[in-house]
Formats: sequence, structure tokens, C-alpha cells
Amino acid sequence: MSQDRPGAGEKFDDEDYPAYTMGRAAEMLEVTQPFLRSLEEAGLITPQRSEGGHRRYSRRQLRRAARARELIDQGTPVAAACRIISLEDQLAEYTDQPGPGAQS
Repeated sequence: MSQDRPGAGEKFDDEDYPAYTMGRAAEMLEVTQPFLRSLEEAGLITPQRSEGGHRRYSRRQLRRAARARELIDQGTPVAAACRIISLEDQLAEYTDQPGPGAQS
């Protein structure tokens, strides 16, 4: 195995490894694919792209999307939910507390 490529064990532990397709991510979060695209358009998540151009999401991105869904389900507009999550992340960074994109 090459020293430049992470092994399977490292990929399992990597919160930012783009392991989930859009369809799988939507299924796991119980949202629609357009919902995930709306979060991308709002700048909350930026999925990586496969060689074929398909979106791939990491666990960290899925947690952020799940938090957005919670806020939106409570009546918060998408743009406001994305801003709230960004502010939560900033606050977590300054207080050393896990934000919505961090593992619990």
C-alpha cells in the first residue's frame, strides 16, 4: 500500500472522508436530494465530487445537514439555519466545545 494513500482503517476514522453518495446521504437523513443541494447552494456543505462528477458527503457534512434539518423543521428559513450552524461552529471553536459538525 502506498504511503500517500490512507488505508481502510484511516478512512473509517476520517470524519471528512467523502463516503456517502447523495442518494445514500438523503436516505440516511430522511431528506430529499434537492434539500441537500439547497444546503450546498447556501454554502453550508460542499460535497466532494467523484471522478464521474457525483456528489460525495462526509460524516461531518451529514451531521451539519442533520442539524440544518432540525432547525428548518422548527420553522427556521434555510439561509438562517445555515448562518446559525456557522455561528455555532465558530462558538465551538472558541470555547473548545463540539459544534454541529463535530462527533458527539
